[in-house]
Amino acid sequence: MIAVLVIAGVASLAAFAGLHWYAWRRLVRDTTARAGLARRAGTAVFVLGPLLMFAAVASERAGAPFWLQQVLSWPGFLWMAFSIYLVLAVLVGDVVRPLLRRHLDRRSAPGGAESGPVPEPVLVPTREPDELPTATTTSTPTPTPTTPEPVTPSAAADPSRRLFVSRVVGGAAVVAATGIVGNGAYGVLRGPRVKRVTVPLARLPRSAHGFRIAVVSDIHLGPVLGRGFARRVVDTINSTQPDLIAIVGDLVDGSVEDLAPAVAPLAGLRARHGTYFVTGNHEYFSGAEPWVEHVREIGLRPLENARVEMGAFDLAGVNDVTGENYGDGPDYDKALGDRDPGRAAVLLAHQPVMIHEAVKHGVDLQLSGHTHGGQLWPGNFIADAANPTLAGLERYGDTQLYVSRGAGAWGPPVRVGAPSDITVVELASKRA
Repeated sequence: MIAVLVIAGVASLAAFAGLHWYAWRRLVRDTTARAGLARRAGTAVFVLGPLLMFAAVASERAGAPFWLQQVLSWPGFLWMAFSIYLVLAVLVGDVVRPLLRRHLDRRSAPGGAESGPVPEPVLVPTREPDELPTATTTSTPTPTPTTPEPVTPSAAADPSRRLFVSRVVGGAAVVAATGIVGNGAYGVLRGPRVKRVTVPLARLPRSAHGFRIAVVSDIHLGPVLGRGFARRVVDTINSTQPDLIAIVGDLVDGSVEDLAPAVAPLAGLRARHGTYFVTGNHEYFSGAEPWVEHVREIGLRPLENARVEMGAFDLAGVNDVTGENYGDGPDYDKALGDRDPGRAAVLLAHQPVMIHEAVKHGVDLQLSGHTHGGQLWPGNFIADAANPTLAGLERYGDTQLYVSRGAGAWGPPVRVGAPSDITVVELASKRA
């Protein structure tokens, strides 16, 4: 098993290095006429960017001083996103490159749009045989001049033209990648948008028809997203005036000591039936037990394999499956085993893969996050393959699963093709 992981790690690093070399070749080597200052500066960027990226990940995982994590995270994680779209843009550029060259060749070739008028042929009169002089003279035969074949740019490539094409294509790739990442970062930093979903439940009594649960997941407060972002999330949730707030994991990336000030605004969450919290995988990376105690101190109610009766239905929560590695995994029997099967049950569980146990235990609705909707296209294809539901509402037998794309972002504070959200789930009674 260890050998497989080592081989996979080496292969991943080789692919990463190869893609960066490919992008450097197209954007730096091919766009600079010689190894001067511009080439050295471009090479430095392609060396420093990956180093900062790995340093950002390592500092977070190793629990480095928080100020160092903040210094490294912004440039390192932004490079992570930027390099993805830079490589994709360069690949597109390589498709466009021969078309651009062909267009330039046509315009500069004889008869092309930029060539001058073609001169009329000059006719030279010839003599008939009887008009030849009778006297013979000895002379040196004049060699017949030969007209050289025209040399077109396609036959002999023009270095200046190649450089021009490389600079146009490379510049367009950099502009495209910058625009995509910039727009994706703006989408995260402005805060999540509100989505509204109505979910009919067969066992929900008429008295609970219209009950609204504000579902928020994957806020990921840490070195990048801090107190100001938490305040925007709180303001957005409170503006929906929910009956209940459900935080379904991955609240933080870091220790209580470092992030308590960033989490503090969550004490301002307001809902008639309170705010409930379950752990995600990142809580276990950061220290789940201290975080469970801390969120309790600021007014949130953790559901650690537990259930509460909301009057009209049961609300249950289970620990994330990552907790199994820490002796603190999900316990569905403890959370759901002795409940009244005639009552509707809503389960808070961070990862969508937990839906199969929810079905076995007769849950009506599971609320989850974890996937980020893929966060960075085309990562959505990988996330979709790894999870039963990528985002939105789906049915599994008699159980429905709703997956939020999450409010924040892990790693790069960037989302492309997967906008962040806070979802107001409105429960509907089929008896109403």
